[in-house]
Amino acid sequence: MTEPTPTPRCLLAATDFSAPATLALQRAALLAREHGAALHLAHVLNRRWLDELRQWLRADTPWAAQLHDAAQAQLQASTQALGTPAQTTLLDGEPVPALCALAQDLQAELLLIGARSDPPLHQRVLGGTAERLLRQSGVPLLVVRQAAAQPYRRVLVPVDFSRWSLPTLRLVQALAPRATLVLHHGFTVPFEEKLRFAGVSDDLLSDYREHARVQARDALLALAREAALPDTAWQPSVSEGDTPQRILEVAVAQRCDLIAIGKHGRQAAEELLLGSVTRHVLEEAEGDVLVSTAHGS
Repeated sequence: MTEPTPTPRCLLAATDFSAPATLALQRAALLAREHGAALHLAHVLNRRWLDELRQWLRADTPWAAQLHDAAQAQLQASTQALGTPAQTTLLDGEPVPALCALAQDLQAELLLIGARSDPPLHQRVLGGTAERLLRQSGVPLLVVRQAAAQPYRRVLVPVDFSRWSLPTLRLVQALAPRATLVLHHGFTVPFEEKLRFAGVSDDLLSDYREHARVQARDALLALAREAALPDTAWQPSVSEGDTPQRILEVAVAQRCDLIAIGKHGRQAAEELLLGSVTRHVLEEAEGDVLVSTAHGS
């Protein structure tokens, strides 16, 4: 049985000083105040970018020191704008490995980043920052798209009853203890096309469909009981169809301000790769997305 996830004590928020990153900092500050957690803000001066600058700027000018000073000043200004105490860290290097190493050094329980609203095509092919962070880090990732006006109120937790489901639910309980959780499972009728081809009647298929629906609701109830969720703290959501797009539709219909999903599901064969459902949700969700990196045995 998976143990309850403790309340987070250390949050790490990464910023490139863009508008999406500012939203992530604001959510991090809200979570830090809510949980009494330590907050760290980090900016990484990209080594490749610095190397390119060296080819264009004169070696006898103090541009590197000036760049560091400007970035440090921006970090301090970002902290002051939040109105929440925070430690700042300025790093040189490749952003993803540098942030992963810092998260490990700080023993951060959550890493927050802003979401680019329109990632370029090459990021979708090669994997954007969020996907690369999840490949290299074992820290849960919160990708922020919306302004942090209030704590999360309704969280959609898509579950496939794999070993990722309960740890994801535990993480949500720790991060959003006052939110209503919508546990969603998209079911399918096994071998429906083959059954139709074999001449199974529509009435019998309807019976199979209802049986699958009842099984899904029973499994959701069992998961909620295992997580010790009070009846008033959650609600079931069962629908036919297990596509990633269906998850996004349910999130909108249920007015959820956060989707919490496991790094993989039962379909993932290799843990080095991000699950296809999770990747699609990260890319296409309208709201914030929390990705859990823990799984049960």
